[in-house]
Amino acid sequence: QVQLVESGGGLVQPGGSLRLSCAASGSIFRLYAMRWYRQAPGKQRELVAQITTGGSTNYADSVKGRCTISRDNAKNTVYLRMSSLKAEDTADYYCNADVRTSVVLPRQDYWGQGTQVTVSS
Repeated sequence: QVQLVESGGGLVQPGGSLRLSCAASGSIFRLYAMRWYRQAPGKQRELVAQITTGGSTNYADSVKGRCTISRDNAKNTVYLRMSSLKAEDTADYYCNADVRTSVVLPRQDYWGQGTQVTVSS
């Protein structure tokens, strides 16, 4: 199996910054696209950012210019650097990845447990 473990969440003041990390471990044959989603209370989960194996990125309009997604393929880790944080960024942030666990199996979708980000003064 594959585990995704997020870290780096917490309480931050408006205008502040955070860096989230997500480390993938387990039976990883190949790690493909990695993503960050978030879910605010009472709202649907939304895609925040995605990064491909080759480093191509895309972002939700709500975070463009304020967030940077990156990955370290040697460590099977994806990061989300967030700055100029706003109250509306408050949410649980989830890591998601497409993973092949074997050369004979197709890609599967894996999720982390989430890390909470609260933006408040």
